[in-house]
Amino acid sequence: MNLGAYLTRSARYRPDEPALVCGEQSWTFRQLEQDANRLASALVARGLRPGDAVASVAWNRGELLVVEFALYKAGLLRAPVNARLGRSEITHILGYAPVRVLVFDAAHREDALAAITASGADCAAVQFDGADSEVLSYADLLAEGTVEPVSVEMRAEDPAVLNFSSGSTGALKAATQTFGNRLANMRKQLMGEPRPRPDTRYLACGPITHASGMALLACVFAGTTIHVLPTWNVDAFLATVERERINSTFLVPAMLSMVLAHPELAEHDLSSLTDLRVGGAPISPQRLRQAVEAFGPVVGQGYGTAETTSVVAGLTSAEIARAVAADPELLASCGRAVYDSEIRVVDEQGRELPPREVGEMIVRGPDCVTEYWNDPELSAQTFRNGWVHTGDLAWMREDGYLFIVDRIKDMIISGGFNIYSTEVEAALYEHPAVFEACVVGVPDEQWGEAVKAVVALHPGDAPTETELIEFCAERLDRLKKPRSVDFVPVLPHNRNGKVDRKAVRETYWAGADRRVN
Repeated sequence: MNLGAYLTRSARYRPDEPALVCGEQSWTFRQLEQDANRLASALVARGLRPGDAVASVAWNRGELLVVEFALYKAGLLRAPVNARLGRSEITHILGYAPVRVLVFDAAHREDALAAITASGADCAAVQFDGADSEVLSYADLLAEGTVEPVSVEMRAEDPAVLNFSSGSTGALKAATQTFGNRLANMRKQLMGEPRPRPDTRYLACGPITHASGMALLACVFAGTTIHVLPTWNVDAFLATVERERINSTFLVPAMLSMVLAHPELAEHDLSSLTDLRVGGAPISPQRLRQAVEAFGPVVGQGYGTAETTSVVAGLTSAEIARAVAADPELLASCGRAVYDSEIRVVDEQGRELPPREVGEMIVRGPDCVTEYWNDPELSAQTFRNGWVHTGDLAWMREDGYLFIVDRIKDMIISGGFNIYSTEVEAALYEHPAVFEACVVGVPDEQWGEAVKAVVALHPGDAPTETELIEFCAERLDRLKKPRSVDFVPVLPHNRNGKVDRKAVRETYWAGADRRVN
């Protein structure tokens, strides 16, 4: 198999139709195919072979889709780096994965070059928007290749993408998504309703290296025009939907909250939207009601993880509209298993539980990952007997709808990004005034959950809330810093003498129907 073949076919069927628009740049299907072939052939000519990885770190730009399809064509391993990550995390990725080329934009140049040096990786530096003696320009690399189609045959089980997220210790881990996993994801997108078609105009609002980009392979297969926002802001979103008559898009709940709160929302003509999907983090029932009120019965919701590649459970727009009208409990659900995914709720021994009993949600299907890259111990914990153990506590209704109530892992999902409590606590403990710290997620209207630090100080020390927040911001990616700090005389402990995180967290979630937001 070769996933790049679907671009080649679309370029043959509709060569002069618009394929990709990002800012002032645009590509027809023919131009996208030619650029992907140029890049693929240039990388192969430089000696890259299946198993070698190409990493990218950049804010949204159309060339990132060219890179994705070039790597599919050449059978190379794609290692997309979240553009919000810091230098130390980029360094970790370069040392962890077999990265031969790192492609970056001008905004990430300094961190990218420093990370290559610090990691000791045998890695070429390629810059999208400029070049000098230190780096090769993307345009020059493209010029080394040819437009002849590239199609390296791959097996379904061969690794295609390393999807990085924070591990239980805060260190980055990579779910190894295979070419078969990616193909299964594409099938799901094409089986959905509404599904991408040649007359669809899809708007990617968030990082296309991550959740917002998961639909792009199916869009290219279907001949859809893809619009990419270079950076997220509500004004640009509203203007683009109205101007380009966008009919399909994906938002994380934090983005949706910003759109709904915009004072001029009602002044924009958004009637072209027929498919507004929400995912990446839990969403409150109230927010779903507001979305249906604002956009009509076009709002759908999905649940998936890096380990499942695709959405494995979802609520269709019709189900959400029905829930608003007559089944309010359903608005707290993440949906039912979709297509060829199987979902169970099990106890600690792996036995399936009856309806409405809480246990761990486990998932299996052709899009589910079977390992983390180079981490057999963590792989054995998560992938067992063909099932992905999600770490989410949930219960299932008699009709198959799933309701997530809490997390087994100490993870906060804020604005669609995973943040581990232990990583933020480690930064807090570097401050000499901090005696003990406990970091939890607390409900937040805009971000879903916000990072809250609860701190006990050494006697005689009195740092301010702002001081501790900025102290963390200097040591972490800024999205991981606490949004607020509460000072307490002493933190609660369990009978083993450990800080009782559950008790701390419960203070902020008392009265909530579920422990995710």
